Amino acid sequence: MKSYLDSQFEQGGVIVTRLDDLINWARLSSMWPMTFGIACCAIEFMATGTSAYDMDRFGMAPRASPRQADVMIIAGTVTFKMADRIKRLYDQMSEPRYVISMGSCSNCGGPYWEHGYHVVKGVDRIVPVDVYVPGCPPRPEALIGGFLKLQEKIRGESRMAPTALKKLMKS
Repeated sequence: MKSYLDSQFEQGGVIVTRLDDLINWARLSSMWPMTFGIACCAIEFMATGTSAYDMDRFGMAPRASPRQADVMIIAGTVTFKMADRIKRLYDQMSEPRYVISMGSCSNCGGPYWEHGYHVVKGVDRIVPVDVYVPGCPPRPEALIGGFLKLQEKIRGESRMAPTALKKLMKS
């Protein structure tokens, strides 16, 4: 028994969709996270790429260069000394870019900010965060859940990111 779509393709039919939906589908199916880790959560990020969890099946290919990446995963304790470097790497990433904050330390400073003068009370004070992944350290399944939340966010976006629209308006 052939489906309706199969019969349409045999007759030379076409699929009609919006350009925004097509571009968003391509973007969410090919996210490239930057290989960047600060502390113990980075081990869980590395475990997400192993064959047991296989983040490649979601179209994610880790990149070593911020100029090739579009997703930054902040995995670990952010100190004031590291904050400048995180901001610099974020600025070098291609548009549209996204940030996943992974773990209690990057989300809110974790157990260290209360007694340490050197820990930032959340990476959202440095770069805008799109998805927060809770836990100390969060399991690889939680990070994959964060990627799925980010895919939902991308699916609902307009074709151009707001920062790209602002640049076009200025020129």
